[in-house]
Amino acid sequence: MTTASSDLLAALRGRYATKAFDPTRKIDAATWEVLAQSLALTPSSYGLQPWKFLVVTSPDLKKQLRAVSWNQAQVEDCSHHVVFLARTTITEADLDRLVAATVAARGVTTESLAMYKGFMVKDLIAGPRAQHIQAWATNQVYIALGQLMASAALLGVDGCPMEGLDPAAYDRILGLEGSGYATKVALPLGYRLATDKYATLPKVRYAASELIEYR
Repeated sequence: MTTASSDLLAALRGRYATKAFDPTRKIDAATWEVLAQSLALTPSSYGLQPWKFLVVTSPDLKKQLRAVSWNQAQVEDCSHHVVFLARTTITEADLDRLVAATVAARGVTTESLAMYKGFMVKDLIAGPRAQHIQAWATNQVYIALGQLMASAALLGVDGCPMEGLDPAAYDRILGLEGSGYATKVALPLGYRLATDKYATLPKVRYAASELIEYR
């Protein structure tokens, strides 16, 4: 096993859903920039990126959000509280934005992407999936959540994925009404308290041989 392989497994074995953050320790700017880039690099279906990520560091906002997060202290004590938002609708303008970004990044023509855009229109706007587009976008958001959790673990940053919150209240507090985005999940990030008893509990996972089947 290479050093990189062992480092990855050690990081994943060491991470856990942190219950107590040290409120005096903050993620430094350089480390946060890497985490921010890891979010931006998250893959998504069609490459459409139907999300936005709100990073809350304001003590006042964190206090308000804690009150609608089952009073979980992690929201207020963490360094960066990341709120994952999904698009509430997908429009042709969203597809045109991706096409324009692809043209700029790859030096291709808009015309060469017409068939690609047509596939997206047929699937996401005109097809059956259009009736469940928020569920589709939410699934994409969870890819970003997983990517940020793994990236944080590799950098020695602790986190606690959190569905225990009131999405509508988050939307109200964060002023998201009418924005085209809605809260789905959150991830407080920071550094664990040494006294957090959950940090030393053995990890409970089924063996890979029980979960992974080869055919």
